[in-house]
Amino acid sequence: MVDTLVIVPTYNELGSLASLIGRLRQTVTGADVLIVDDSSPDGTGELAESLAAADSAVTVLHRSRKEGLGRAYLAGFQHGLDQGYRFIAEIDADGSHDPADLAAMLTLAQDGADLVLGSRWVSGGAVLNWPWPRRMISRAGNTYARKVLGSQVRDLTSGFRVFRADALNTVDFASVASQGYCFQIELAWLFERAGLLVAEHPITFIERSVGRSKMHVGIVVEALARVTMWGLFSRRRTAARHENADD
Repeated sequence: MVDTLVIVPTYNELGSLASLIGRLRQTVTGADVLIVDDSSPDGTGELAESLAAADSAVTVLHRSRKEGLGRAYLAGFQHGLDQGYRFIAEIDADGSHDPADLAAMLTLAQDGADLVLGSRWVSGGAVLNWPWPRRMISRAGNTYARKVLGSQVRDLTSGFRVFRADALNTVDFASVASQGYCFQIELAWLFERAGLLVAEHPITFIERSVGRSKMHVGIVVEALARVTMWGLFSRRRTAARHENADD
């Protein structure tokens, strides 16, 4: 039985999806692929169906409307858990992540890591073709989130990940509040708070060459607001526990 599922969320990725799936199937031959499409108006869903028809290792989950990256991943996670996969990976559809890195990331998970992040901001990691303002925003945002949340993870916003299914199964999906890219921060932090083992593997992130980035100022604002709120609530809970322990 195939023990690994790679989830590829899509919304208007017509120009990049076929290439990404082809690279995935060539480099991670022992994994199944689940494309989760949020009713893309550009025909991505139809392309996904044609890819699935040509390859039995590829399946498609169509969602009725666009509900955000987080909800797409949660639907994919539930599918993977229901089907009994041991490892569940996530990768962007735009080609910015190299599927060849998945082998090393899966090895770390097989060796005991509950969550493996493909990290741009650890030694050996890199980002190509980003303008300096975006590079600065990403690094500053990760540094802020790490400090506020008390996290040890260097790249909390990475969308390239491998989860051990038994660890992922401990997460209460109903408690996950984020719907956008902030979802990545929240899930990594939930794993850390639960005492699960989080590892980072250096990757080279390459900015997409086809299509348009989904990143915009609203995503940054949402992430900053949520991270600040989580950090404040976490510190209040910690202070309350200390007060109760002293009584």
